[in-house]
Amino acid sequence: MDISVVVPLYDEVESLPELTSWIARVMQENGFTYEVILVDDGSKDGSWDMIVKLKENNPFLRGIKFRRNYGKSAALNTGFEAAKGNVIITMDADLQDSPDEIPALYRRIVEDKYDLISGWKAKRYDPLSKTIPTKLFNAATRKMSGIPNLHDFNCGLKAYRSTVVKNIEVYGEMHRYIPVLAKWAGFVKIGEQIVEHRPRKYGKTKFGMARFVNGFLDLLSIFFVGKFGKRPMHFFGAMGVLSFLAGFIAMVWVIVEKQIIIYHNEKYHTHDQFRQVTEQPLFYIALVAVVIGFQLFLTGFVAELVARSASERNKYQVEEMI
Repeated sequence: MDISVVVPLYDEVESLPELTSWIARVMQENGFTYEVILVDDGSKDGSWDMIVKLKENNPFLRGIKFRRNYGKSAALNTGFEAAKGNVIITMDADLQDSPDEIPALYRRIVEDKYDLISGWKAKRYDPLSKTIPTKLFNAATRKMSGIPNLHDFNCGLKAYRSTVVKNIEVYGEMHRYIPVLAKWAGFVKIGEQIVEHRPRKYGKTKFGMARFVNGFLDLLSIFFVGKFGKRPMHFFGAMGVLSFLAGFIAMVWVIVEKQIIIYHNEKYHTHDQFRQVTEQPLFYIALVAVVIGFQLFLTGFVAELVARSASERNKYQVEEMI
């Protein structure tokens, strides 16, 4: 099979007939063998009933229905597991991604031998309140991920070689950073293609302002997991050793300073006032640093034991499949 089109959706009943017929027309015109996997992420507007109805007249459609809403990452990960095509195309269900882009994306993977091609919506139909934070996040992601050639990490329209999606795990809210996940997995031939961004035709966006906060936290998470996921002791251990040494040196300094003062008073028979060691704030700061350092070191040991072992992380309740 040439292409699997994976479409995560939530409450997009109005756009599904037009989207699926559009995809079918593009595939037929280009002679592709294909499947369309519609992943219903717990919709409440009748989207699943529409998928069942559309499948009656379109044997190339497949549907997966979640029992409840898990999020876009869960829908993509499940769609990736089910996909059978040599090239996997992902797109949103709101008709803002154009299926006419599929042939060009497919050729970039097959002919140009890319592992992943990410769409770049250079001209967007979104308000400034959305585009400005998006540009900031993309700039930060380029810097932290070491993928300088991508302008839009979060674009839903992407093409993947099948080996890529079968060897990465998309969980939490990590769908924004799939190119970063692919790079950490060893797929380094990542390219970009300018694609059309269409105005939303039906409904409204399902993502609020909270996605920007979540996006920043996910960026920190993906950076940490990618760099230290296989060796967490390198992070926690280093922090622990630094904290422990800083606290230990400060404690030694306080004690030595007290002994010097005592020696000076006894030698010169002076009666200078000095505080006890335990009366000095630096002593308690040093003690806290030593304790924190010890705890961080133990955290590193525990993290080494549990790293990458959450076997139930990507288990979702699928209610029905067709």
